[in-house]
Amino acid sequence: MTGGRDAEADAAVRPGERSSVQPPMAMLAELTYRCPLSCPYCSNPIEMAQREAELPTPAWTALMAEAARLGVLHVHLSGGEPASRRDLVEIVAAAHAADLYTNLITSGIGLTEKRLDALGAAGLEHVQLSLQGVDAAMADTIGGYRGGFDRKMQVAQWVRARDFPLTLNAVMHRRNLDRLEETIDLAVAMGARRIEVATVQFHGWADRNRAALMPTRAQAREATRIVHAARERLKGTLVIDYVPADHHADYPKPCMGGWGSTGLNVTPDGRVMPCHAAHTIPGLEFPRAGQTPLRDIWYDSAAFNAFRGFDWMQEPCRSCDRRTVDFGGCRCQAMAVTGDPAATDPVCTKSPHRPALVARAEADAGSDAPLVYRAGP
Repeated sequence: MTGGRDAEADAAVRPGERSSVQPPMAMLAELTYRCPLSCPYCSNPIEMAQREAELPTPAWTALMAEAARLGVLHVHLSGGEPASRRDLVEIVAAAHAADLYTNLITSGIGLTEKRLDALGAAGLEHVQLSLQGVDAAMADTIGGYRGGFDRKMQVAQWVRARDFPLTLNAVMHRRNLDRLEETIDLAVAMGARRIEVATVQFHGWADRNRAALMPTRAQAREATRIVHAARERLKGTLVIDYVPADHHADYPKPCMGGWGSTGLNVTPDGRVMPCHAAHTIPGLEFPRAGQTPLRDIWYDSAAFNAFRGFDWMQEPCRSCDRRTVDFGGCRCQAMAVTGDPAATDPVCTKSPHRPALVARAEADAGSDAPLVYRAGP
């Protein structure tokens, strides 16, 4: 990419808009909810858009150009499993033609050497491969797909042979956190440049599996120690991004860098949202790509402006010196736990709802509940 964001984005922004809201840097394009895996921590909604409701190829290709004009730099092609779409190469080519950096977020299922060659020729620049476990027994059990681990290892070899930068996305939870060191070592062995150690976030199907996946407080502490040690040991070899277990933290994470501040999500049926779980907040209406200009959605829509800035905040957030650090935390989590999307994220030690959240987390961490697997659309 040539880095032409400033001139083109400035031309697309109406006078006065740039002073208060910056253009988005990234777009998550959820091309489909179809997926061969059945991961119980999937962030996809329980009720998913059906295949016939998915945006057609021309809509996605037009959206890539529109996103670039808005100022987007990166597009993350996700799902479900984006390789489930036969037009994936065309969509990648459109994104590349629009000068967007293209990242494919995939389970690997549905990719072949021939298809990877076609994707590379179309302009694909990065592959992010999900990792459900360090061996077939764990990975295939969590993913609900027999043979998935072996296939994933083969795809990783194909990716590296074609010199695509490889990132591993390892969702960690109570059932696999005790093997975190092995997970990091596997990333090195696979030739990954980066690994995202992402402790499960309880949205979508993961919320239905809280009692089956919630890590213990001891696991959370040990995971943080392991990550810090590995970062030192593997400096220059592997970059480790870390999403800690927020239910066992003292303060919330700065979710999305603040609502409507850095990126946008587009669902398979074209709804444009500030984050993948925003649909769980009652009363928000999300315009659709192709029906409303992306620029108007980003700058003017009620949904994107609902929690921007600080005026919406309640106490203790409104007067807290951390409001510019974590932006009040996760709005979707506040809604899920307190019933009020404007409440302080209950993870925060200053939230009156924190004792209830901690009690629930500890109860869930001690449960022997079975997994509820993701169902397809």
